[in-house]
Amino acid sequence: MKIFSAAQIREADAFTIAHEPVSSTDLMGRAAGKCADWLMEHYPPSHPFYIFCGKGNNGGDGLVIAQKLLDEGYVVTVCLLEYGSKASEDYIYYYRRLQQQYAGRIREIADVTGFPELPPSAVIVDAIFGTGLNKPIEGWLAGVIHKINDQHPRHTIVAIDMPSGLKADTSSRNTPVIQAHHTLSFEFYKLAFLLPENAAVAGQVHILPIGLSPEYITHTSTRYHLTDLDMMRTIYMPRTPFSHKGTYGHALLIAGSRGKMGAAVLSAKACIRVGAGLLSCHIPDCGYDIMQISEPCAMCITDELPDHSAHFHEQADARYKTIGIGPGLGTATATASSLEKLLATYKRPMVIDADALNILSVYPSLLYQVPAGSILTPHPKEFERLFGPSANDVERLELLSKQAVRLQLYILLKGRYTAIGCPDGAVYFNATGNPGMATGGSGDVLTGILTGLLAQDYSPKAAVLLGAWIHGYAGDLAAAHLSQEAMSAADIISNLGSAFMECFY
Repeated sequence: MKIFSAAQIREADAFTIAHEPVSSTDLMGRAAGKCADWLMEHYPPSHPFYIFCGKGNNGGDGLVIAQKLLDEGYVVTVCLLEYGSKASEDYIYYYRRLQQQYAGRIREIADVTGFPELPPSAVIVDAIFGTGLNKPIEGWLAGVIHKINDQHPRHTIVAIDMPSGLKADTSSRNTPVIQAHHTLSFEFYKLAFLLPENAAVAGQVHILPIGLSPEYITHTSTRYHLTDLDMMRTIYMPRTPFSHKGTYGHALLIAGSRGKMGAAVLSAKACIRVGAGLLSCHIPDCGYDIMQISEPCAMCITDELPDHSAHFHEQADARYKTIGIGPGLGTATATASSLEKLLATYKRPMVIDADALNILSVYPSLLYQVPAGSILTPHPKEFERLFGPSANDVERLELLSKQAVRLQLYILLKGRYTAIGCPDGAVYFNATGNPGMATGGSGDVLTGILTGLLAQDYSPKAAVLLGAWIHGYAGDLAAAHLSQEAMSAADIISNLGSAFMECFY
């Protein structure tokens, strides 16, 4: 799914109006009607509604919603915020319609003292400002935002299109924003919905189709994308009848140190479970028995060194289709030296995670030796150590894209909506996964998945998109079976087979 900017969404509206054809008022009626249907599906008439409307098109949406709810017998109070801006033409059209039939349900608010007392079970609908907002909300309007947010523990708040105060494409940090339980948005996700800094304001996001022009959507390019199952099905490569283990590649996993062999085992199990033909694990000698017992499908190469870390002095050769390195590795000086030698000799795309990333952050010149097309998988702190701090999530996304282009690498920044920066400047957000995956070892599983997919001749882009998707999907299945609290990283691996079956069979 493409993620369009606020300007592109306005262009999509205008293109639809011009080419369907449909009037702007009818398109507004169509969109707001979808919202009214959603509200009536989720809340019976026993819930009184308080709909707060600005004077732009978002307020027009609120007026249409009010009319439809009133027509169906709901108790609705329309709170019109009277401020200096001129009302939009579509707002004026629907205001006049509402006033003709339900003038008694309209009240004007010109300052914070006009905020109504809300009865129990009231539902607040925020239709004050939508995607057109381009500056922070100030003055008494900010006071109204705070008043609405004060109702959050007692009353459900539903935002239309965007929580008022939230900017679609830029950071809204430290500005007044409605804290919604639900956001009803149209046709596309907005970038703002996918950023961690906005987690407390958008609530559950529901995307409602409103029939915007498919031609515009198809032919308009964008940097940002949200992955979906249809995309994954174009990436997935089914197995052929005459294939053999050599067909699916020989992967090398360099991982583990004393006390951290669990990370190596999780990565190895995940690598095999996603279909790598062969797997060799370069591990410290202290982990030999652990790996051989835990994952008999993996072959082992060991280092016999006193500090019990993997120094992988054996040079990686051409038999390995790819290498995954980092889980539980440690950051000893000898390990860093070994990584430097590896990067000097191995030129195929590889997966770099965990302690290997930490070594790169200490020796940043090594970043330029990482083979083009490789996949880096930092969590936010590792990303900051590698590339420096950012003032907000939007700036961090810009930095992610810039570094992926500069280094010609795929950089997977872990999070609720994992962001994947690509060498061509595009950024993909992964749609699968849940908070139950915020547990030790989950990232090690992802490293194994990505390594296993690269070994099977998936392109780096296909591997990172499919790997993130199937990792999150398996996590969703684990949470559904066990709960988010009780699941572990091992449960993600246990559900990989079911994830492949549900998605691709």
